[in-house]
Amino acid sequence: DNAMEGGAQQSSLREPPGPGGMEQDGVPGERDGGEGPPEVKRSQPLFIHGNSRTLPQEESRASSLPSIPNPFPELCSPSNSPILSSPTLGQGPPREGTSHVVKVFGEDGACRSLEASPGTTARQLCETLVRRTRALHDHSWALVELHQHLALERCLEDHESVVEVQSSWAPGAESRFVFRKNFAKYELFKSNVSLFPEVMVSSCLEANKSMAHSELIQNFLNSGSCPEVQGFLQLREPGRKVWKRFHFSLRRSGLYYSTKGTSKDPRHLQYFADLTESNIYYVTQGKKLYGTPTEFGFCIKPHKVRGGVKGLKLLCSEDEQSRSCWMAAFRLFKYGMQLYRNYQQAQARLSQPPWIGPTPLRSVSDNALVAMDFSGCTGRVIENPSEVLTAALEEAQAWRKKTTHRYSLPTACHSSPLSAAIHRTQPWFHGRISREDTQQLIGRQGLVDGVFLVRESQRNPKGFVLSLCHLQRVKHYLILPSEEEGRLYFTMDDGQTRFADLIQLVEFHQINRGILPCKLRHYCTCVAL
Repeated sequence: DNAMEGGAQQSSLREPPGPGGMEQDGVPGERDGGEGPPEVKRSQPLFIHGNSRTLPQEESRASSLPSIPNPFPELCSPSNSPILSSPTLGQGPPREGTSHVVKVFGEDGACRSLEASPGTTARQLCETLVRRTRALHDHSWALVELHQHLALERCLEDHESVVEVQSSWAPGAESRFVFRKNFAKYELFKSNVSLFPEVMVSSCLEANKSMAHSELIQNFLNSGSCPEVQGFLQLREPGRKVWKRFHFSLRRSGLYYSTKGTSKDPRHLQYFADLTESNIYYVTQGKKLYGTPTEFGFCIKPHKVRGGVKGLKLLCSEDEQSRSCWMAAFRLFKYGMQLYRNYQQAQARLSQPPWIGPTPLRSVSDNALVAMDFSGCTGRVIENPSEVLTAALEEAQAWRKKTTHRYSLPTACHSSPLSAAIHRTQPWFHGRISREDTQQLIGRQGLVDGVFLVRESQRNPKGFVLSLCHLQRVKHYLILPSEEEGRLYFTMDDGQTRFADLIQLVEFHQINRGILPCKLRHYCTCVAL
């Protein structure tokens, strides 16, 4: 396995066999009879075992038989021995640990089982699922480790071994892998200034007074490190649902809290958690399970803690921005430069689509394209650049008019069901999803500026709602239909800006901000496994 490189690594992931052995949902196949032999697993070798009820006379006779020369040693003997083994023919079952069945769930609860080698990483498994589900290939797909009984979840890093993470789960625990979008995975390398507020990195700013805030953060990230983060957090006392407020400091050596205000004197600093032997998780139902003071709880779970609540280090921040800062700093201190390499590799994969080779060739016809004018009896080549631009604008305007007439709804809108339901084919449309479920879905896929979806309004039966994330908060904008001169259009600003359909509305705000606080960047989507 260690010798496999490049594309050969993709062969380590495959779906388990069908009805004969492991079902698609990971449940072993049942036997047809009560005492009969188990069914043969399809596409797997059949191992022939000796009969356990051999009579003593047969045993002695078999052992006294001479060894039979093997005419095909390269086919029948794994040890290259020219003698067949006796009294049983065949090799035993494969060694344990060569492959493992990994069950992955979608956000709709559907499950798919894959067979993975011990070295399979989270990125390799995500790429396999992207190909199987025919989803849009980008680096925002992620594998999430979810512990339902503890209300904990975290996004696996691209280099982490899926089999190793799964082996750390307690037997019988309600733990699973979930395949979904996570737009905030590498946001710390894109919007690092807003992710690390000045008040939480003030000690580093004081030590580097000549540097600006943005320059200081960028220098740390380029070196695969992170500035010391400090601030107040609520800490839950072990074994009790009592929370106390302490001043914490996160350094490369670990997480500390002060027993005397904001003092950083070594006498007052109490060691709280180790970074290398722990993982950090979001707490999804903190108020219900742990009585968190706010909804912005997170947990540091040591590797030795397998299934129970005992040993969990529960913390709670004041807002989403501070929680994101603590969790990003924890990841940077733990993984260092490896995290930045993961981001660079993801960017390289994004810039080179999978269907394009390492050196894409430009078509000869593309190099020969010229602007043409067919308004006269014969066509002519347009050589004047300003005339070329004018022709392109006129063609674009003509195309827009055709598109508007095609998707505009007449007065009797029910007579054209295709136009009325054109938005239902889009991945950003989620139908009759509630406001609460919308906020949870956007929160799970990343509270990043520009994450959005469109849904039907629950209060206005003819309206729609655009739900958009900005500054780590989800805002909702009502879209109302209106009619003028026998044509139906949609608007969010009382008719000042009109759109023929919801597709046109979304495409416009992906390019222009309009009345929104930011452009539409990432749409929430769910794929069926």
